[in-house]
Amino acid sequence: MPPESDVLMPITAVTPTAAQADLPLVLAGPLLRRMESQRLVLWLVGSRSLALTLQLSHGDASAPQRLSLTGDSCQVIQIGEQAFIHLIDLQLATPLPCDVQIDYDLLIEQSGQAAQGIADWAPHLLYNGGTQVNFVLRAQLDHILHGSCRKPHHPAADGLLCADHLLAEAHPPEQRPALLLMSGDQVYADDVSGPMLRAIHQVIERLGLFGEQLEGAVVDDSEALYRHPASYYQRAQLLPELKSNETLRERFFGGVEKPIFTTSSADNHLVTCAEVLAMYLLVWSPVPWTLLDSEMPPLTSDEVSRYQAEREHIEAFRGGLGQVARALAHMPTLMIFDDHDITDDWNLSAQWEETAYGHPFSKRIIGNALIAYLLCQGWGNNPDVFAEPLQAIQVMSAGRNARNQLGCAAQDDLIDQLLSFRQWQFTLPTSPTLVVLDTRTRRWRSERSLKRPSGLLDWEALCELQQALLDQSSAIIVSAAPMFGVKLIEAVQKIFSWAGHPLMVDAENWMAHRGAARVMMNIFRHSRTPGNYVILSGDVHYSFVYEVLIRQRKRGPQLWQITSSGLKNEFPPRLLDWFDRLNRWLYAPWSPLNWLTKRRRMQVTPRIPSRSKAGERLWNGAGLGQVFFNKQGQPSAIYQLNADGSPAVAFVDDRDKAPATAGEPSAVPATAKGDV
Repeated sequence: MPPESDVLMPITAVTPTAAQADLPLVLAGPLLRRMESQRLVLWLVGSRSLALTLQLSHGDASAPQRLSLTGDSCQVIQIGEQAFIHLIDLQLATPLPCDVQIDYDLLIEQSGQAAQGIADWAPHLLYNGGTQVNFVLRAQLDHILHGSCRKPHHPAADGLLCADHLLAEAHPPEQRPALLLMSGDQVYADDVSGPMLRAIHQVIERLGLFGEQLEGAVVDDSEALYRHPASYYQRAQLLPELKSNETLRERFFGGVEKPIFTTSSADNHLVTCAEVLAMYLLVWSPVPWTLLDSEMPPLTSDEVSRYQAEREHIEAFRGGLGQVARALAHMPTLMIFDDHDITDDWNLSAQWEETAYGHPFSKRIIGNALIAYLLCQGWGNNPDVFAEPLQAIQVMSAGRNARNQLGCAAQDDLIDQLLSFRQWQFTLPTSPTLVVLDTRTRRWRSERSLKRPSGLLDWEALCELQQALLDQSSAIIVSAAPMFGVKLIEAVQKIFSWAGHPLMVDAENWMAHRGAARVMMNIFRHSRTPGNYVILSGDVHYSFVYEVLIRQRKRGPQLWQITSSGLKNEFPPRLLDWFDRLNRWLYAPWSPLNWLTKRRRMQVTPRIPSRSKAGERLWNGAGLGQVFFNKQGQPSAIYQLNADGSPAVAFVDDRDKAPATAGEPSAVPATAKGDV
C-alpha cells in the first residue's frame, strides 16, 4: 500500500525514476489563480514532486526576493505514477505593491544540478524574448476579461487567444486586466471528440494516472473500459441491459436530443477520474501533447470518417495552446463550474438527480468530474475551504491496490462528501466586491413536480448571497446562467417545461423557478444591498448586454447583465437570428406580453452591438468579454473580443456613440429602447 506521503507530501529534492527522467519537469502551468497583495496562489502539474523556489522582483525592490516553497506553502497531490499537482499558496508578511509589474520565476531544484527557471523548462510562457513571466496586482477591479464554454473540437477559434493578444501588446501596468473570470464549461466532460479521447488515453498511459474499479457497468475497472470496443463513440453500451436503466441511458449517456437549440452528444462521455484529469492537462498546456503519437484507435469505417474530421479541429486547438498557457501564466484567473464541466443538464431537475444519483455508475461519473474540478479548478479559487475533501483524497489515494487502482470504498465516500459540499462559491474582498455563485449544486427543487426545473439557488444560498452584498456600494456577481436572459427563449423553455420536457431545451434560467426568482428580486430591492450590480454570465453560446432598472426602489438599483459566450462555441446562426428578430417583435416596449413576465416591474434596456446590421441585440461569435469599470463600479465600456480576429464589438446605448477601440470606428445603431 502506498504511503500517505505520496499524496500530500513535503517538498524535497528527489532523484527522478527512469520513467520520470524521460518526461518534462512541468506538464502544465503555472496558472496564476487567486492573487492578493499578501497571498499568491499558483497551480501547476509536474512529472514528479518538485522542490520549488519562487523568485519575485519589481521596480522598487533592490534585489529579487527568493522564497522557498515548503510545508503549507506548496501542497502536492499525486494523481499518477508520473503526475503531481502542486498548489502554491504563499502567505506574505509584507504586502506586494499594486499596479506595478511584478516579475516572477519558479526555480526547480534538482540534486547535483543547477536550478532551472521558467525560461529553461517552459520558454513558451515568455513574451517578446523576455527572461521572466510577470503579473500585476490591481488595486481596483476596473478592467476584467470573462468568458465561458470552451469546447476543443468546435470549429471556431479559441477565445482565450484574445487574452494572449491583449497581454502581448505593450500596456502600462495600471491598464492590465485585473482578472480573467471563467464562468463555466472550462472543459466538456460530456462532449469529447474521438481524437481528444485518444489523446486522453495516451496521457493516462504515459503518466500512469491512477486507475479505478467500476460498479454498475459492463466493465469491471478503468483498464477494461479503455480496451473495450465501445470505449470510442459508443459509451452508452457500457450500461448493463436492464429496463430500469433506460431512463439513465436516455438522459445521461446517450445525450438528450435538443431540436430547439443543440443536439447533445455524450457518446464519448468521460468516465474515470484519470480521464477528466488528463483532459485538464490537454486543454491548458501544449506540453502533454508532445508525449503523444498519431496512432488511431480501432474504429468502424463510419467512425474513422468522423474521427478524421474532428482531428482537424483538435489540431487547430492544439496549435494555440502555447499562447493560452502564456496568458494564464501572466493573469490571475478565477473559475466556477457549469454543467459541461461535469455533465449536460447537471442537476437540472429533481427527477434528473434521482435518475443520475440512483445508479452507481452514473454517480461515479459525476463524482469523478467533481474530484477533477476540485483539484484543477476549485482548489485555486479558495484554498482555505478544501481541507476535508483533500484529506479524503489522501485516504482514497493511499488505499490504492497492487494495480495502482484507487480505493473503491474511499472513492465512493469522497464522492458522497463532494455531492453535499456547500462551499464551491466564493467572495473576494475587492473593489467592487466580487461574488462568484455556485448555481449547480445548491438547487431549489420544484415543490409542484419532480420534472420541473429547479431554481438555480436554494433559499439558504440566496440568503448567503444577500449577506455578502449587505452595505456594499457596488458588486460584481458571476452567475453561469444569465439572471436576465432573452424573453422569447425563456418562454420556449417554459413551454417545454410545462409539457414535461425541460431537458430538451436546457430550461435553466433564473425565472424558471418562481420562488428563486422572487427572492432574487427581493435581494435587489433591499435598501442595504448595492446600488450598482454587474452580473457576468456565459452558458448560452451568444453574447448580449442589458441595462436593468428596478422601478420599485428609489434611486435604483442599476443592474447590468453582461453575457459573453462562448470562448470556443457558438449558437446556430440562422436560429439565433430568428430568435433575435422574433424577440424584438413580440416583446417590444408596447407589447402586452411584457406584463406576462416576471420582469414586468423592471425596465430592461438592451445595449446594441456596434456592428449590428439591423438592430440585432445578440452577438454570435466565439471570443472573450472585456469590461471596463468606473470608480462607482459601473461599466464604462463593454466589448466582445472576437476569436476570428475581426474588430472588437462594443455594446452601446443607442443614445450614445460607441466607445472607441483601436482599429474600430464608432457606430450608433438606431433602434427603439424599452423592455426586452
